[in-house]
Amino acid sequence: MELLRTGRLLLRHWEEPDLPAFFDLYSRDAVTRWLGPQPRRALATPDEARERLRRWRAHGDGLSPPLGLWAMVPLSPGPPPRPPVGTTLLLPLEDGQGPAGLIEVGWHLHPDQQGQGLATEAAQAVLAAAAQAGIDQVLALTDLDNVASQAVARRLGMHDDGETGRWFGLIMRQYSKVIRPGPGR
Repeated sequence: MELLRTGRLLLRHWEEPDLPAFFDLYSRDAVTRWLGPQPRRALATPDEARERLRRWRAHGDGLSPPLGLWAMVPLSPGPPPRPPVGTTLLLPLEDGQGPAGLIEVGWHLHPDQQGQGLATEAAQAVLAAAAQAGIDQVLALTDLDNVASQAVARRLGMHDDGETGRWFGLIMRQYSKVIRPGPGR
């Protein structure tokens, strides 16, 4: 399922044929060292990648767009389509008490694609879709040492709320942004 297109990207669901790109992305310590609760571990085998992709797809089936885990696919002028180079996510957050009633925006990008503004472009588009869907606030959560993701949050105009231990059992840097629907809403 396609969510949207930007000037350089198609954001769509991860699909089974994307498995080699998914494994390439999430088998890299340079990506996984920043993601989720401890222990953070890169995927070790294609079978592990297949299982994680299956879980992601099942999780996404229960969400209404623009919520989801969206593959970032570079647009190219002709066939064949390029493989995904990252993930942009918009997901409901849970804390130790259960659903928190808050939404997280996030991005995971292949190291070969970093520094080109793709994460910012994808996140801006997802935030615009979130605003159109009536979501009024989002959070971005980064590892304390992940300066690249913190820079993306700042480029998105997010407010640095400081450190928090509320999410994933980790001390993280939390950013927040109030978003509003565009014209016509």
